[in-house]
Amino acid sequence: QVQLAESGGGLVQAGGSLRLSCAASARTFSWYNMGWFRQAPGKEREFVAAITWSGINTYYADSVKGRFTTNRDNAKNTAYLQMNNLKPEDTAVYYCAAVYKDGPDYYVDKNKYTYWGQGTQVTVSS
Repeated sequence: QVQLAESGGGLVQAGGSLRLSCAASARTFSWYNMGWFRQAPGKEREFVAAITWSGINTYYADSVKGRFTTNRDNAKNTAYLQMNNLKPEDTAVYYCAAVYKDGPDYYVDKNKYTYWGQGTQVTVSS
């Protein structure tokens, strides 16, 4: 069982930055590939970024490529999502998710992930 907890959300002006953290309860954090998703009101939860268990490979949705960066510190059982040049359309609840590393590097399909955090709100004002 892995418990995930996001933090770092908030209100920021367009063009600003935020860094989200995803803290995991398990010492086996390094066994899991991590994904970041977001869900805006009235919309489906969508893939944002992913990072493999080793931190070597990262993947991004086209909408955030070049603006968002994900990394992880396995010694701290924490993954991060650095968000720069934020836009109003980035406003959403952001979630981190974990899936065991024995499959593909990442999934765009949210249903493939086993564990989820509770989410953190990110609001970008224009």
